[in-house]
Amino acid sequence: MKRHIPNLFTFGNLFCGFLSIAYIINDDLRNATILIFIAIMLDAVDGRIARILGVSNPIGKELDSLADIVSFGVAPAFLAAHTYFIDFNMYGIIMSGLFPLFGSYRLARFNITSQDESLKHFEGIPITLAGGIVTFLTLFVKAIPLWIFILLFYGLCFFMVSRIKIPSFKKVGLPRYSVLITLFLFYMFYLIAKSRFENVPVLFYVALITYILFITVRYIKEKETRFPMRRKNFRLPKRLYKRKKFNK
Repeated sequence: MKRHIPNLFTFGNLFCGFLSIAYIINDDLRNATILIFIAIMLDAVDGRIARILGVSNPIGKELDSLADIVSFGVAPAFLAAHTYFIDFNMYGIIMSGLFPLFGSYRLARFNITSQDESLKHFEGIPITLAGGIVTFLTLFVKAIPLWIFILLFYGLCFFMVSRIKIPSFKKVGLPRYSVLITLFLFYMFYLIAKSRFENVPVLFYVALITYILFITVRYIKEKETRFPMRRKNFRLPKRLYKRKKFNK
């Protein structure tokens, strides 16, 4: 039973992606955006829970990729097609359809990467991050010009399949209260999506910047602990030095 607990979060991620697409078809973009943010939260915890319980397995990895392509590939692309690309009609669907294609290739390459390598760093932007950025940008549909969104949209497609190495924070040991901070941030994202980015509290920006700095500092400290710097001027103990000199 314990080995199925992380899969429940992954199924929740997939179901949120499906519901998001259904809401987009019914022109309910607000709830569609909220569901993608909920999917991001579920995706952020399923792998960590699997490692904590010691039940990581290849099935969970494949299932996670299938859920990600729906929630962070197809759903954000649909959202972009119904916001920024809506005036292009069928051409807008085709333009946004490139996003899940690049994302699926990114996930396929990730699945054949060894687990030790994926825990150290990612090759290219993860589809979760790229889909989250696209979803977040759709909240600015009235503020960001179309050409800027197109540059960012296809830039994310390129960076997903690129070989750029991005640090992975999967091994970063987070204190217990960081879970509450994460839930608080996602609650703020919920308020933003609900109001369509109107009257966003300043506390959100402060909390988001603080959390990013906190994760970065923890990552740097653990990396230094794992790979301590070697002393440049290393000297042998006197006893070994004399023995070495005598042997000569």
